[in-house]
Amino acid sequence: MASKVLIVDDAAFMRMMIKDILIKGGYNVVGEASDGVEAVEKYKELSPDLVTMDITMPEKDGIAALKEIREINSAAKIIMCSAMGQQSMVIDAIQAGAKDFIVKPFQADRVLEAIQKTLS
Repeated sequence: MASKVLIVDDAAFMRMMIKDILIKGGYNVVGEASDGVEAVEKYKELSPDLVTMDITMPEKDGIAALKEIREINSAAKIIMCSAMGQQSMVIDAIQAGAKDFIVKPFQADRVLEAIQKTLS
């Protein structure tokens, strides 16, 4: 059975890009969220196997949402997505429990490689 993935990004076109890569890679996208608050709600509701999480978002940023999701489920598998030049944020995310990170603009093979590595 295909792994269930929740995509979190405030930019609709970024969610669409990731969704496209995941569907072609054989994954089941069970939900999307546009900010950290929605991400936590959807995580509770959908129990995905993996979450892709943007770092910079309104309401609640990705790192705050990551910490909250990890309080709900310490084994949650979350991959952070960041734009170039956010190295310090990526380090914060990894320290907060993110399993990996992918850099925008996305390369399909790198996205799939990070997801396969995290789920295995």
